[in-house]
Amino acid sequence: MLNADEELEVGLGSVGKLRIMRVLARRKEEAYTKYALERATGLKPVDIRSDLKSLTLMKWVKEYPYRPKKYKINMDNPTVAYLIDFFIKARYV
Repeated sequence: MLNADEELEVGLGSVGKLRIMRVLARRKEEAYTKYALERATGLKPVDIRSDLKSLTLMKWVKEYPYRPKKYKINMDNPTVAYLIDFFIKARYV
């Protein structure tokens, strides 16, 4: 288990993760496929896969086993809730 400092460093350690979190935060109720996230973020497929793996392991993003898999922001995670509040206040979303 990561402490709070490590969690934020890992979670926000790349532009790709920030873009993914921003897209998911804009429509909290919507689940996205990897392809939809590629289009919305402008990231390469390899970067989407890598960043989603980290974000799902940290439980910042929920993975749904649909075909194809879909991803949704995990607002049940307190760190994510604070982060999204910050994004809103900073006008990032």
